[in-house]
Amino acid sequence: MTESPPPSASSEPAEPGGTSGLSVLDPPGFHGAAPAAGAGQPSPGRPEGTDRRPEDGVSPAPGTPDTGPDGAPDGTAPASTGAQDRLAGRLSDFASLHEHTERLARARGLGATLDAVLASGTALLGADRALLVTVLPGGGPSQPLGLGLDRASLGALETVPADQSLLARLLREHDRPSEVRSHDLAEDPAIGARLRELAGQLGLGGCYGLPLATEEDGPLAAALWFYDGPAGPTDRRRELARRYSEVAAPLLAKQLDAEKVRRTTEALRRGLLPDRLPQPAGLRLAARLVPAGLDRSCGSDWYDAIPLPDGTVGLTVGSVSGDGPGAGPGSAPGAAAAMGRVRAALRAYAVLEGEDPVSVLGDLELLLKTTEPTRSATAVYAWVEPEERRVTLAGAGHCPPVLVTRYGAEFVETSLSAPLGMLSCWEAPGVEFTAERGDTLILYTEGLARRFGQTLHSGQADLRRAAADAPRDVRTDPERLCAHLLAAAAERDADRRQRADRRAAGQDPADRDGGSSPRRSTAQAPATDDLMLLAARFE
Repeated sequence: MTESPPPSASSEPAEPGGTSGLSVLDPPGFHGAAPAAGAGQPSPGRPEGTDRRPEDGVSPAPGTPDTGPDGAPDGTAPASTGAQDRLAGRLSDFASLHEHTERLARARGLGATLDAVLASGTALLGADRALLVTVLPGGGPSQPLGLGLDRASLGALETVPADQSLLARLLREHDRPSEVRSHDLAEDPAIGARLRELAGQLGLGGCYGLPLATEEDGPLAAALWFYDGPAGPTDRRRELARRYSEVAAPLLAKQLDAEKVRRTTEALRRGLLPDRLPQPAGLRLAARLVPAGLDRSCGSDWYDAIPLPDGTVGLTVGSVSGDGPGAGPGSAPGAAAAMGRVRAALRAYAVLEGEDPVSVLGDLELLLKTTEPTRSATAVYAWVEPEERRVTLAGAGHCPPVLVTRYGAEFVETSLSAPLGMLSCWEAPGVEFTAERGDTLILYTEGLARRFGQTLHSGQADLRRAAADAPRDVRTDPERLCAHLLAAAAERDADRRQRADRRAAGQDPADRDGGSSPRRSTAQAPATDDLMLLAARFE
């Protein structure tokens, strides 16, 4: 392995693919059309204007006689023709680079940005496969993301020791190379034994890698692109990839910062909910939460299981909306904070008068109107005596619970009532029933029902059917029942999105508005409601 001198040094870097060793180089300047060199192979998806052809304006490799348009030796064609060809090739390069950077700028979210970096780098370099890792907040690489590499291949590449890892070299704080490249990993003596072995097993030939770093943040990520045979990018392709990485690095830095904030916020949000559920005698509990991102959420949901002093249990789920009815995503962080305050108050009311759900919700409504006058909430609270399997509950504008029995599933119909904080005084009667041994009571929030159907009513009906149709061994285990219902909701939601896509593409004429124009697709609309589910099985 060799390292090039600093850019001011007079020595020229070795041509890619021209030697068998791994080269670590500093990027040359972007001066004119770079000479074609190396053994890069044509590949599908290669950007227009980057193939090594005379009409692209790329000079032939050293030692190859120049020819005119008719194949005659140099000197038969006007000198201006060569300049025009070089200019056309250069314009083609910039057009291709602009196309890929524009695609990168349109990416939304960290995952989409990383996918764009892998795909565009592969196209610009004419490579076949790619591998990328980011730097974790505490240092060290993240789990790898691959293009053209399956999970088993990614797992195998993770076994490369750090002292042999090309990615580790590109992520170093100090003495970080500007690029790494090898014409043939399996035969390169400068490559560690483990990496050479994997290259042979996975069919990896040539390799080219770049760091993604900024002066302010240091290394952010590292990417490797692989060829299926001994090969490497031309100088021209390398320069395009380096220019692309210079644009990608600051955009990636912003996405990583946003992801860090999102993870921190979600951790704090989850900290407002129970970290574990009690397991009182005669009752098995399980819960699931799939929160919508706070950048697009319209509220914040809670669930809780409260052990009471007399051995009974209070079960509750609910949702706090933003700054009043119809509040949008901008109020979601405030709603999350309000959810924490409301849940804490409900726990206190449950301990004081938990056997009377109507009183608990009435006190909660008074508190909400007094301390959170611009917000509203829906809630259901159930007081459960596990030994006698007796349940008393009340709801405030909330989805009716579902009772899963050996005969199927049915709604526990609570009386119609407004959400808390909507009327001058909230009132609703309670409901009391006795469950059988083996029954499971399911409390859920609106977000789960809306994933099952296009309307809230149809979604609740589909949720009940999914619970009733669950296999017997699933219905007897609250953990598995929760997982089953979430999977069914995701499947229904995916099917609905696909149908919306087909309608938008005009593939279903019956679904067109007036039979003339396709409906606008809402398939890619992100979720704006949390998915909350609490299941209690009577033993």
